[in-house]
Amino acid sequence: MQYNPNEIEQKWQQKWFDNKTFKAENKSDKPKFYVLDMFPYPSGAGLHVGHPLGYIASDIYSRYKRLKGFNVLHPMGYDSFGLPAEQYAIQTGQHPSVTTKVNIEGGVDKQGNQIAGYENQLKKIGLGYDWDREIRTSNPEYYKWTQWIFNELFDSYYDNDSNKAESISQLIEKFQAEGNANVNAVADEDVEIFTAEQWNAFSEKEQQAILLKYRLTFLAEAEVNWCPDLGTVLANDEVINGLSERGGYPVVRKKMTQWMMRITAYADRLITGLDKVDWSDAIKEAQRNWIGKSQGASIFFGIEGNSEKIEVFTTRPDTVFGVSYVTLAPEHPLVLEITTPEQKEKVAAYVDYTSKRSERDRLADAKNITGEFTGAYAIHPFTGKQVPIWIGDYVLASYGTGAVMAVPAGDERDFAFANHFNLPIINIFKDKDISENAFTEKGGFELQDSDFLNGLDYKEAVKKIIAALEEKGFGKGKTNFRLREAVFSRQRYWGEPVPVYFKDGMPYTIPTEALPIILPEVDEYLPTKEGEPPLGRATEWAFDTTTNKVVENSLINNETIFPIELNTMPGWAGSSWYWLRYMDAKNDNEFVSKEAVDYWQNVDLYMGGSEHATGHLLYSRFWQKFLFDKGLVPTDEYAKKLINQGMILGMSAFAYRVNGTNTFVSKGLKDQHETTPIHVDVNILKDGGDELDTDKFKAWREDYANAEFILEDGKYITGREVEKMSKSKYNVISPDTICEEYGADSLRLYEMFLGPLEQTKPWNTQGLSGVYSFLKKFWRLFHSGENEVFLVSEEEPTKEEMKVLHQTIKKVDEDVNNFSFNTSVSTFMIAVNELGKLKTNKRSILEPLAIIISPYAPHIAEELWEKLGHETSVANADFPVFEDKWLVADSKEYPVSFNGKMKFLLELPLSLSKDEIQEIVMKDERTIKQLGDRTPKNVIIVPGKIINIVG
Repeated sequence: MQYNPNEIEQKWQQKWFDNKTFKAENKSDKPKFYVLDMFPYPSGAGLHVGHPLGYIASDIYSRYKRLKGFNVLHPMGYDSFGLPAEQYAIQTGQHPSVTTKVNIEGGVDKQGNQIAGYENQLKKIGLGYDWDREIRTSNPEYYKWTQWIFNELFDSYYDNDSNKAESISQLIEKFQAEGNANVNAVADEDVEIFTAEQWNAFSEKEQQAILLKYRLTFLAEAEVNWCPDLGTVLANDEVINGLSERGGYPVVRKKMTQWMMRITAYADRLITGLDKVDWSDAIKEAQRNWIGKSQGASIFFGIEGNSEKIEVFTTRPDTVFGVSYVTLAPEHPLVLEITTPEQKEKVAAYVDYTSKRSERDRLADAKNITGEFTGAYAIHPFTGKQVPIWIGDYVLASYGTGAVMAVPAGDERDFAFANHFNLPIINIFKDKDISENAFTEKGGFELQDSDFLNGLDYKEAVKKIIAALEEKGFGKGKTNFRLREAVFSRQRYWGEPVPVYFKDGMPYTIPTEALPIILPEVDEYLPTKEGEPPLGRATEWAFDTTTNKVVENSLINNETIFPIELNTMPGWAGSSWYWLRYMDAKNDNEFVSKEAVDYWQNVDLYMGGSEHATGHLLYSRFWQKFLFDKGLVPTDEYAKKLINQGMILGMSAFAYRVNGTNTFVSKGLKDQHETTPIHVDVNILKDGGDELDTDKFKAWREDYANAEFILEDGKYITGREVEKMSKSKYNVISPDTICEEYGADSLRLYEMFLGPLEQTKPWNTQGLSGVYSFLKKFWRLFHSGENEVFLVSEEEPTKEEMKVLHQTIKKVDEDVNNFSFNTSVSTFMIAVNELGKLKTNKRSILEPLAIIISPYAPHIAEELWEKLGHETSVANADFPVFEDKWLVADSKEYPVSFNGKMKFLLELPLSLSKDEIQEIVMKDERTIKQLGDRTPKNVIIVPGKIINIVG
């Protein structure tokens, strides 16, 4: 029987599914190991060959750990809420749940497109998941518990004394007994002090308004990225150059009342927790920078002719005497109030201009200096002098206080701004030249023109100025974080409903027994004419507090029946706890049982893209720490080890169209013409190479039907270039196509063979033929003759064969533990070549070899394992034990030298003594021939190294 991957792979994929081969038990005598992939968003485009890289790597590791005797949990699911499905629904009128289901399970969409389905594609690659634990974040049985966690956050506050989340009921008891003067909690900055008597006299609405200032999820007015065309708020990473990533629509900064998550309460713990986990330095540094912890001081500047004060946060309070102007973010609430009538028009125009730029663009654009004078002046707290107040887009409302004290002598951006607008620069650094650049060092200077700080260096000056600020009431020392509260509202349809109803304008959570609050049907997925989110179109979207049911809006009486929140949760809600649901995916009574979470504890290996460093990975760590505080999970970090796989790039193809014609010239002749390169679908190249199939090209697009070609040597050769794999570049290769032509085992091996897991590397379909040939060679070790009849011998192996086997065991064992999967593939190829030369067909060699290779090429390994007579899966075998004795040499090939010149090689046992070696070498015919009639003066022998005959 010849190697037939299509037949073999379909057979074993079905067997794995039917027999639940990779089912994990929540109780086992084996040690546990939890491998998690960052689950995908199921788009209609499906997988391309770049997507499975991490999945294949995690699957290899999971299978390896099973062979090593672990109870392995390796689940898969889908992050299935999100904007793409909603946008598709708006375009086609098809419900997002329908398209999401088709994208996962496969089928035909409303437009008649054949959708492969993520699940089918994942199974076709032979990934060993426990499919019984599959989850979809858009299924009510899953998002019931996302809503429940929201309620838990709503009913909690952060206590600075216990340094963890506590129940809001505990806070209420404190308010009732003693007011809030002694409460040390994370809260809004505008909380006013009240006594117990005052609290108890407050109305219910007043009490709820105060509690909102403490809750871990709360309503607040926030600066957001608003996209009018999409009718929703966007996260920073969804905005590029002032346009929405999806659709390219204009985005403006706008203040809106939003649900927020008080992630800042966990800022310090999010930093210190990084010391507990084995993550890359790059990811840890990205998180530390995003959180942005900094020590400094808050300083208050008065405003000429105004009772308000401007609070600035600075990490360099020692430079306060170098302030020559104050800059506010254009969005700062005081801007419109303090701007003089003469400057109002210019300031309003500038505020409008900056509202169309994302924070990321503003931070990145250091070259274009823009700003506007408000006409107002601040009062320096120490000197009493007037300093002009400007607005500039290099200051962000979301960082610090949205205001900076500008010290051009000590800050590059302040220096550039001052030079651009001819503002004064005060040199407070003795003997430092600031004519060309600011002096930004924290040390190596003495202050001048700085009153009581003159002559001091950085450390002394900071200490003294903070003491002075606090003594005079001008400010205080402060720790600040760049991290902002997380916006948790989306004005979208396709997301988790927020489980909140409104009574007298205040939010109340819907009780657990009424969850899930299921997403209602609406007639359109667009905002209403009144500007409400799409859920404003729902006719049955009111909560009856007496029956705990969702009822018709017409029944709202604001006594027992109240309106429900119209916003939905953001895309990151469901992905902030999904690893816990996998532990107990079918539990209807709780989000995860104590028994399950105590057994699995946390994720041992997490695999996914580095692009999630400051989004998903921060939010999910925040939720884990909160759940830990509440005693619901046993660990405060959920992923012990994180690996970011690299990206597989596409190899684009180009045809060269002669300008002004429909004629295409081959690459080698293009310099003879004026041409424009046109992306060509790589799937219409011949045999995955560089030659274009011109007939397929003409049939590819209607405008190329009459194309003509200038060939070289009878062929049209395309240009090739490595680019990101993308549909728009026509360089996407489907794994389904590869599996059909070469088999899934070839795809798996090739993706690993491309290079180190964490590196970016280009795809080249032509390279697949090499691993396919290797698999055929491996197959032939077990078969004999032209008809490839299965033939395995029971003979004892030779020493050479055992050496090859144990070299392979040792190397692969090391490689897998180092995640060096590419070198394992090389090792397999070397082993199969050497065993082929030895004509090995012995069970005691081939059987362990099938086990070793099974994590990488599981289908062929399963088939051969079955042929070897085993009734259970190779996935349940034991990884072979390495024996060092087979690699220990018992003989040595000595170079035999005469007067230092090597003349021949002589293999001798290492057990021989010097005298025994000398006796053998002197009797060797080659020695006798070299010596002739001469008698050597000396014979130098170093056992195991050299033999040198002198004289």
